[in-house]
Amino acid sequence: MTAPSSPSSRPPPHGIALAAIGASAGGVEALLQILGELPPRFRLPIVAVLHLPDERNSRLVEVFGQRVALAVHEAAPGEPILPGHLYFAPPGYHLLVEADRSFSLSCEAPVLFSRPSIDVLLDSAAHAYRERLAAMLLTGASADGAAGLAQAGALGGFTAVQDPASARVATMPAAALALRQPDRVLDLPGLRRLLIELDETSPC
Repeated sequence: MTAPSSPSSRPPPHGIALAAIGASAGGVEALLQILGELPPRFRLPIVAVLHLPDERNSRLVEVFGQRVALAVHEAAPGEPILPGHLYFAPPGYHLLVEADRSFSLSCEAPVLFSRPSIDVLLDSAAHAYRERLAAMLLTGASADGAAGLAQAGALGGFTAVQDPASARVATMPAAALALRQPDRVLDLPGLRRLLIELDETSPC
């Protein structure tokens, strides 16, 4: 299946209450480039899944805590999603967003060889937030996240994909584009500007 030739003309909506971001190979560097220059006043909560080996202790909180203006946490079950926070999925667990906008964790089988799975996060966040979700997919070496991003768009969420030409590994964004055309296809500076624009009209 080939991707449609151009992104949606839909303008960025007002009222986005959560940004959910997925990435794999090259994702740490890409996410740092997007989030490292967000303004101190930024309030839109962000939840991210980055593929990490199960057996490795994650240093994402330490690395991003030194580089971004948000409060950085590893998501915990039952924890409410708060403004001004960046949450990461812990390694070895699927991260889900519940209807009451809190987190849960699952040890169910990997999805597309990945646990945490980007698809699982985006699908659950799409059902919890619907048109108030912004979902983004960045560089990566698998198709994980493509179906979740498509679900987010189908339920009214605003979707964006890193331009495959700017990605360290184009497989993941290309898979998303082949499945459903997002609202935006942008390079990393463009995705950062989009987050700032969404934050300016967020209810958070």
